[in-house]
Amino acid sequence: MKINALSDLKLVKKEIEAQAAREAALAAQKALEAKRKAAASNLFQAAIGKVKPLEPPQRAKLAPEPPKPIPKQQMLDDAAALQEALSDEIDVTTLLDTDEHLSFRRPGVGTDVTQKLRKGKWAIQKQIDLHGFRSDEAREALGAFIRESHRNGIRCVRVVHGKGLGSPGKAPVLKEKVHKWLVQKAEVVAFVQAQPAQGGAGALVVLLQPQNRA
Repeated sequence: MKINALSDLKLVKKEIEAQAAREAALAAQKALEAKRKAAASNLFQAAIGKVKPLEPPQRAKLAPEPPKPIPKQQMLDDAAALQEALSDEIDVTTLLDTDEHLSFRRPGVGTDVTQKLRKGKWAIQKQIDLHGFRSDEAREALGAFIRESHRNGIRCVRVVHGKGLGSPGKAPVLKEKVHKWLVQKAEVVAFVQAQPAQGGAGALVVLLQPQNRA
C-alpha cells in the first residue's frame, strides 16, 4: 500500500490498532470461556466428591453338572440276564417240600421260613400276573420281575400263574413251569402256595433274598 500523505499514515495506524483490539477481545473471550468450562468441571467434581472404580460384578462360578453315574451293577445284572436260561426240563419234585401245597425252600433254610411265609409274616410288596402269557413270554417276564424286585430291595412278592382251567386238558402247565423257573432263580429263598384270599392254588407267595448293601 502506497502512503501519499500523513493522513494516510494515520489511517493505517488506526486500522492496525483496531485489528489488534479485535484480536485481543477474541483472545479474552476465549480465555473467559475456558475459565467457565473449568469452573463447571470443578463444580461437578466438588458435588460428587471422590470416586473409585466399580468392583467387578459378583458372579457365581458354577461347576458343570457332573455326568450321571454309570449303573455298572445293573449293566452286569442285565448282561447276566441275557445269558440266563431258565430250563423247563428241570425236575423239581426232589426240591419241593412234600407238604400239601409243595412249597419250596433253599437248602439251609428252615421249615419255619415257609411256615411264616404262609402265615403272612412278610407283607406282599409287589406282584406279577402271568395270565395270558405264552410260555416264553411268561419265563422272560418272571425272570425280569424277580430280578428287578430284588434289585429294589423288595422281600416278598406274589406270582399269579392261574390254575390252568383254561389250558388243554385243564392241566396247570404254567403253574408247573413257574415252580421250575423260580427254583432256578438265586434271588428266591422260598415260596408257598398263596392263601385263598391271595389267589390260592393260582398263585405263589415268594420270599426273596435280602439285598446285599455292602
